[in-house]
Amino acid sequence: MTSARLDPDSAARLVGDAVTAPSMHNAQPWKFVFRAADDVIELYGDAERAMPRTDPQHRALHLGCGAALFNLRVSAARHGLRTLVRLLPDASQPWLLATAAIGGPCDDDHDEPADLYAALRRRHTSRFPFSDEPVPEALLDGLRGAARWEGCRLTVVGGWHLETVLGLVRDAEQREDIDPLVRAETSAWVSPANAASGARRDGVPADAFGPRSSRGTSPVRDFGRDAPVADRGWAVFEERPRLALLGTPTDTRADWLRAGQALERVLLRATADGLATSMTSQPLEWPELRWTARDPLDAMGHVQMVLRLGYGPQGPQTPRRPVADVLEIR
Repeated sequence: MTSARLDPDSAARLVGDAVTAPSMHNAQPWKFVFRAADDVIELYGDAERAMPRTDPQHRALHLGCGAALFNLRVSAARHGLRTLVRLLPDASQPWLLATAAIGGPCDDDHDEPADLYAALRRRHTSRFPFSDEPVPEALLDGLRGAARWEGCRLTVVGGWHLETVLGLVRDAEQREDIDPLVRAETSAWVSPANAASGARRDGVPADAFGPRSSRGTSPVRDFGRDAPVADRGWAVFEERPRLALLGTPTDTRADWLRAGQALERVLLRATADGLATSMTSQPLEWPELRWTARDPLDAMGHVQMVLRLGYGPQGPQTPRRPVADVLEIR
């Protein structure tokens, strides 16, 4: 893949790397189209994988697609290719979220994070307890810088703000418990079988649930509440988890796509630095809670994701849809 021209096999390899990205409930809500005549890969949101109850505006869908777009950039850079991205290029096609023109060698001034390629397939969401070992400030600064590269802001929370965010997580869980539509929508993406069984190629399998918390609410979503697993086990999660908020100045669809790219850049940087990560999105799925998650004294305008960082198991690999199912060649 050193030529400026892409062939279908090369495009498939790029997309195969792109789809390792995280998405809400591992729904993988993306479609790709490779226009071979002009070396362009189009990224579409998949309306059939939207979640109308928990994500009615498709904000989380955009975040997931933005993360996949960033992985596409990383893969292209790893193979020495420049990527020119346009977000929301055609107002008449609302599900066309971005185009990526691939071609021409990267030069020294073109910032594409090829060094993160090795982390693509090592990054997994960890719903396991983390240790109490503090994350060095130098690593946190690196994660803040990763968010800034994508036009976003990462703020590590502490003190009263941490207590507020943890309280919002508990509040969101209680709201989900009493809303049968929300629980049904979540359950539709949960598999009581392990990923190795090959039962399905999306969703959250049982071996990715992590243990149940033996001390009340944990800082991760419990996907096993309605899909009990006999040998799942219990564990004590960190009492004061290291949480960070990823945010944007405004809250447009383009902001969501930028935030998705920033999210994946931060997650890959954290993985490369030896950190385990997970995402805690429950408070952001309720509009009245999402606004409260931000620090009123901080410059961040809109919180797009709550991240949990620390030292612990990386978490298991979750299933992915075959590239043939998500890529069309034209």
